[in-house]
Amino acid sequence: MGVTIRAFKALRPKPDLASKVAALPYDVMNTEEAREMATGNPYSFLHVDKAEIDLPPDTDPYSNQVYSKAAENLKSLAKTAMLRDEQPNLYIYRLTGYGQTQTGLAACVSAAEYELGLIKRHEFTRPDKEQDRINHMEACEAHTGPIFLAYRSDESAKPEEIISECIKQTPVYDFTAEDNVRHEMWVISDKTTQDALAAAFRDISYLYIADGHHRNATAVKVAHARNEKITSAGGDLDPNAEHDFYLAVIFPHSQLKILDYNRVVKDLNGMDKASFLGKLNEGWSIEKSPTPVKPSKKHEVGMYMSKQWYKLTAKNPPGADDAIGNLDCSVLQNSLLSPILGITDPRSDKRIDFVGGIRGLEELEKRVNSGEMAVAFALFPTSMEELMNVADKGQIMPPKSTWFEPKLRSGLLVHNF
Repeated sequence: MGVTIRAFKALRPKPDLASKVAALPYDVMNTEEAREMATGNPYSFLHVDKAEIDLPPDTDPYSNQVYSKAAENLKSLAKTAMLRDEQPNLYIYRLTGYGQTQTGLAACVSAAEYELGLIKRHEFTRPDKEQDRINHMEACEAHTGPIFLAYRSDESAKPEEIISECIKQTPVYDFTAEDNVRHEMWVISDKTTQDALAAAFRDISYLYIADGHHRNATAVKVAHARNEKITSAGGDLDPNAEHDFYLAVIFPHSQLKILDYNRVVKDLNGMDKASFLGKLNEGWSIEKSPTPVKPSKKHEVGMYMSKQWYKLTAKNPPGADDAIGNLDCSVLQNSLLSPILGITDPRSDKRIDFVGGIRGLEELEKRVNSGEMAVAFALFPTSMEELMNVADKGQIMPPKSTWFEPKLRSGLLVHNF
């Protein structure tokens, strides 16, 4: 059967304004950070995705006023800084940064195929975060940020072969953002090439959500709600309705890199350092290190405490057949954080915090040296193979298991429905 990709008429920046419009995803910064990022830039897409920045500081970011402002700002950007393609296109989006290049296909994918299990998840979503994006999506009547999807590149080389030919042309966008990530985009308007890519993806069995689970769930729920409204009014459903397809950028898994997602803990659960190390020795080999420890293999953990780095190695990790238990974040949780430090629910426990690997080991040292935290743990990154294996088994990964870089920018492509 394979998966369906569909061309669409994008709302996208005018070429000379692409770098000003493009913005980081709404969920990687808070309101204050977004306000600072957008200062002096009326074209920033944060005026759409974080519209509370244009309202009084005490405004509830989940109020109807914010969603109305987002729709107003999108209409304004569409008039001043963006253009709408007159025919349905596919788009190639290449990002270069953090020592790698990844080239994906931007297209619309099917809400129905998500429900059929052809688009697989690996995370739970929170109802409150879903409702926020539902309200935003309905107000804007658009998918304003793409879902980050992947496919097994060893299943078919055809998509990459076609894309490699397309990018020999000059991109419509080519700019380097403030984080030194280069963003390039090509428009695929040729119908023959579009059909070839659609056929190539029909040979792909599944797509995997790498990042954007809440936006994905929201897009599907909005499609449901719109279809229910049509049928309850006695109307007939259109299988090609725009709201039944949502915006995504799809990458071959071999090009993607997951960074480590590290942990810091506020205290030693009532123990002194010697007692903690004694407990730790039961399940872990412990070795002092004169330099910071960035794990080089699975089941190896860097630990920082009292201005000292240690290399920990799990003595009896689960076998590879245990897709969840064998993950390094699970080994740390089940063999250290829960039984020794008493953190049984990392989703809700206020004693633990999570630090994206993009911040480096220096951030872990800083959090501990300041006295804010007592101990830090640096993990070996989850692999794409592990992520897809968990999704294939229909399982859910532990919280804060993956950190993807570079991030897709919002505002480069908008899908109106």
